[in-house]
Amino acid sequence: MDIIERVYQVILQRKANPSPDSYVCKLLEKGEDKILQKVGEEAVEVLLAGKGSDDDALVYELADLMFHALVLLGSRGIPPARVTAELERRFGTSGVAEKASRKG
Repeated sequence: MDIIERVYQVILQRKANPSPDSYVCKLLEKGEDKILQKVGEEAVEVLLAGKGSDDDALVYELADLMFHALVLLGSRGIPPARVTAELERRFGTSGVAEKASRKG
């Protein structure tokens, strides 16, 4: 099991068995708006780190963003494998062509 799946499983465990000292539980308790706010904050931090020259800072912020994205997925019961499957579906397709296929 890869680390993404392991972290996701912990998030699901926290969702099923809330603990007052768990950061994940506190986020889940505050609801989707708070989780979305954290995803947005982390995305901004990724952008700021990306503008800088510190690769370690960028990696750190990307890990934070991925973690909070996993909390969002867990709150909705969406397994990370769905994201992986979507990336697989897109692989080998031009980004321009893929985006055009989504317009309806």
